[in-house]
Amino acid sequence: MTIPIALTIAGSDSSGGAGIQADLKTFAAFGVYGASVITALTAQNTTGVSGIHQVPAEFVAAQIDAVFSDLDVKAVKIGMVAERPVIDAIAAGLERWSPKRVVFDPVMVATSGDRLLAPDAVDALRKKLIARANIITPNLPEAAALLDEQIASSETAIESQGKRLLAMGCGAVLIKGGHGGGAESIDYLIRRGSIVALPAPRIATKNTHGTGCSLSSAIAAGLAKGDDLETAVCRAKVWITGAIAAADQLGVGEGNGPIHHGFDRTRC
Repeated sequence: MTIPIALTIAGSDSSGGAGIQADLKTFAAFGVYGASVITALTAQNTTGVSGIHQVPAEFVAAQIDAVFSDLDVKAVKIGMVAERPVIDAIAAGLERWSPKRVVFDPVMVATSGDRLLAPDAVDALRKKLIARANIITPNLPEAAALLDEQIASSETAIESQGKRLLAMGCGAVLIKGGHGGGAESIDYLIRRGSIVALPAPRIATKNTHGTGCSLSSAIAAGLAKGDDLETAVCRAKVWITGAIAAADQLGVGEGNGPIHHGFDRTRC
């Protein structure tokens, strides 16, 4: 039996807590072989992003072709895509290689608050990537930004936004509740005709750097291993909750530190 392979298409985080680095750590935690296509280099640490260097679109395309021409990719996770030409290159690559399982995390702003997506790229992201995804995983501010609406503050509003995001062509939407309030952090898995609430205790920690990247890559890892979508999402939710709960054990950096990708997931 060969190891399942997942591909992450995302930006690099020089501090190791988010982006490509977080995705590869997550794949490893789930027993999945990780390949990568780097869309941007960031100079960042736990306190913020000090610089972004874009990878040329043609080289993003070359990376995609190199991976798919040789590796049996079972699932793709797409993360940080900062500029329109790179979005075009990724969309064209997905068209060429037709992966069956695509998870898209529409990263717009870092945990530190630094904007990662050029304003003119948002429309391309809506039109060219969302429709190609089996599931998209926006948090509450990202879901609102994709729809040019206010941030949803009730389950009814979240469900309504999820349905409008579904209308953009994706197979499912997971709206993450980490930016909400209350004792529980509730994510909502919204599909045509169904909505599933996934609650977990809200953990009091500032060390949440890379949470969104890691959750979406955990879903991709589950899909790569053959889980159905709801099972992959539920297992990813349990795992990310454990990784956040263990984050304070690391003591990395002076700002928003990373989650603990290497905690004992057998306790989940």
